This record gives sequence, structure tokens and C-alpha cells, in this order.
Amino acid sequence: MLPRSFFARDPQIVAKDLLGKILSVKYKNVWLKAIIIETEAYYINDKASHSYLGYTHKRKALFMPPGTIYMYYSRGGDSLNISCQGDGNAVLIKSAFPFLHGKNTQKMLQFMQSLNPQKNSTNPRPLEKLCCGQALLCRSLNLKVTKWDKKQFNLNRFYIYSCGYKPIDIIQTKRLGITKGRDEHLPYRFVTTFANFNKTLKF
Repeated sequence: MLPRSFFARDPQIVAKDLLGKILSVKYKNVWLKAIIIETEAYYINDKASHSYLGYTHKRKALFMPPGTIYMYYSRGGDSLNISCQGDGNAVLIKSAFPFLHGKNTQKMLQFMQSLNPQKNSTNPRPLEKLCCGQALLCRSLNLKVTKWDKKQFNLNRFYIYSCGYKPIDIIQTKRLGITKGRDEHLPYRFVTTFANFNKTLKF
């Protein structure tokens, strides 16, 4: 599990270093896993940040110690964020890809597809679409605001760890979906170029 000190750094550094790390969530005695491929950094003085609007109980996690989980409803579902160094600073986990390495991968995939079924189709949602976007990611991993907001990572239920993989090619660019006039130009989005990797990837 990543130590709290990992998150006690500048949000941009944390956002970049989270790429290639593994989200691991226990669901019905099976670990659902996804490798992080896209993140966004947010600061308290950033007009696009929730904390820019000030402290409220709903935003309390943003002002809690680094490594605290902050979840909220957005884009039709739940969104996963983690507090970083400095009050109000955080990183949004934007997208991931099912991590098909280790034990029970077939069962894991079945659970993820049942949690996040494809609309208007009897076919399971494709791998590349399961965690493609913050709401789909949380749905596929059964992460909910009501369960995890203001909580700490837990080795028995939900944590992030390193599998030893370090992305070589990382794109830093503008964040998505930011309203004009709310610091939409800031290059706080980080994306790996292996977004379409598959289970044959070796590292």
C-alpha cells in the first residue's frame, strides 16, 4: 500500500506518480483491480477546484491529512479524489484500465462488468470502457461516496499499491470539462500513452 507520505507532496507530483499504480478494492472476497492511466491535479487557489469555494463539511476531506479519500457525485456518478500536501489540494483519479494480472482475474472481470453493465446491450462492457472516465471507474470498482468519502485507505478493503511499473511516456495537458474562466488553461492533467494496453503487457 502506498504510504501516506506518498500523498504528502505537491498535487502535480502525486498526479504524475500515480500513473501506473494499482487501485485495489475488495468486493465479495475478490479484489477488483485497475491500473491508473489518467489523473488531474487541483489546488485550493485553482478556480476549478471544489476547495476554491471554501471549507464545508461536504468538502472536509480536502482539508484532512494527505492520503484522505474525497468522493463526490459528478458526471452521472461518483468520483474518486485523494487529498495531497496543503489544505484543499487533491488529485482526481480520472481513468484506469482493468489490471488482469494475478489470481482470480476472470472472476474480477465478471464482477466489474456486472457492476458496470453496458447500456442498451446484452454484451458485457468492453475492457477499455470499464474504467474510462471517473464515474465509470468508480462504478466498476464499487466505489461510492457513501462508503468512502473522508475515509483512509485500508489494506483489508481498499488501497493503492505499486506493481513496479513506471510509465515512460506521459502526456501533461489541460484538464477536461473545465468551465471557461475557471483556470481551464492550466496543464494539470496527466495521461499515460499505454491507455489501450492489454493483458499481454509484460513488466
